[in-house]
Amino acid sequence: MTSILQAEFSLTQVLDRPLSGRVFFEEVIRDNLDIGRPDQVSLIFERRVSRRTPGRFRTRVITEGVTPSLHVDYKRSKIKQYHKEGQALRTETTINDARDFGVGKRLHNLPALQEIGFRANRRLLDVQRTSCDCRIGEEAFEALCVPVVVEGQRASALRFGDPRVQALMSVLVVFRLLPDGFSNKDLRTHLAPLLGLDLQIMTAGRMTYDLRRLRLHGVIERIPHTHRYQVTPFGLRVAMLFTRTYARVLRPGLALVLDPLAMETPLGRQLERLDTALDTFIAQSGLAA
Repeated sequence: MTSILQAEFSLTQVLDRPLSGRVFFEEVIRDNLDIGRPDQVSLIFERRVSRRTPGRFRTRVITEGVTPSLHVDYKRSKIKQYHKEGQALRTETTINDARDFGVGKRLHNLPALQEIGFRANRRLLDVQRTSCDCRIGEEAFEALCVPVVVEGQRASALRFGDPRVQALMSVLVVFRLLPDGFSNKDLRTHLAPLLGLDLQIMTAGRMTYDLRRLRLHGVIERIPHTHRYQVTPFGLRVAMLFTRTYARVLRPGLALVLDPLAMETPLGRQLERLDTALDTFIAQSGLAA
């Protein structure tokens, strides 16, 4: 009599951008460390799990070399997921006991196990779908921070942290509230004080340069049949994120890191502990100069 001792069902999704795939998988691991909990794993395998359910339910992150893999255990079965050869996302469901799913071990039950295995793979990917936002965010950030060419027109980058770019973003947050948009002169009037410059120094030609790169990056758009502009929904989100991250996270964070007087704060103490731990590790490893 032929029986099924183990069955493996896998999905391999080849990525057109391997680097984005690695970023995606790192986000998957970070966001799914609790996926092996009974209340979570029951959603993946579509099985009811209670306190009386026998077996082991856990999530493991295993690193072999520099390639991490995510393991989700359900009774005697498991799902393994990893970034295969730097080119694809591999999801594998391995069923070691068909009775974990109320299915017999006879060979004619293989189609039923196949349905269970592939459904588990797809449901895990559905749960992780939100993690692909990191790829979207990465592409948007790269599109802003590198020069672009649109219909033969070239625009320089809008680099995060550049003083002029940060000032432009601050002005755009205000302009978003204007029902009739803003003009070249409006931009000059608001931008000059933020840069500490006299209004006479900022020429209309320089503002035209800034308006063009904002427009070609999709941050603003021209109001038809006018010389006025309005901030796009995308531009508003970018402007708010750039300004708030710089003002509320990066700048005060660097102050806490670099100012000796700030080392008594919780963040400062933790950074000091990290620095000490790294020095100790380097000394023990024989890597110190």
